[in-house]
Amino acid sequence: MKPNIGITDKNLKGVTTLLTKVLANQHVLYIKTRNFHWNVAGDSFMEYHLLFEGQYTDLETAIDEVAERINKLGAVTMGSMKEFLATATLKESTSKTRDGKTMVKELLADHEAAIRELREDIDKCEDDFKDKGTADFLTGLMQAHETIAWKLRRYSL
Repeated sequence: MKPNIGITDKNLKGVTTLLTKVLANQHVLYIKTRNFHWNVAGDSFMEYHLLFEGQYTDLETAIDEVAERINKLGAVTMGSMKEFLATATLKESTSKTRDGKTMVKELLADHEAAIRELREDIDKCEDDFKDKGTADFLTGLMQAHETIAWKLRRYSL
């Protein structure tokens, strides 16, 4: 059954398309963070290992929330890696580095890119799609990325 929540069909389609991109980016970032958690090595191994574990755990929660938001708005959520990779603007890491500082820099760049995209997405949700609920939801997601980026930035000093 189609939702009757005061958002036009056209705007619901626009919002769920936007959220699908957000979901894809969250998945790419989750897999990258998980990869780094598994493969980091060196003097600060345990510190980085635990840092990345906390981050991928937070991303896993965010992924579920984004997917459920898509469903709440009446769309079907994609679920394959092929679809995620085709939709995401963030890229997988093919690096074989085991250096924590290099990993931190790459994750920081991705979180900052996600923040920039989410800022634009929030404006689209409010202005173009007239969906304040999704704008608010994405604001919370952006703030979570800002917190992670802040922590990663501290490792880069």
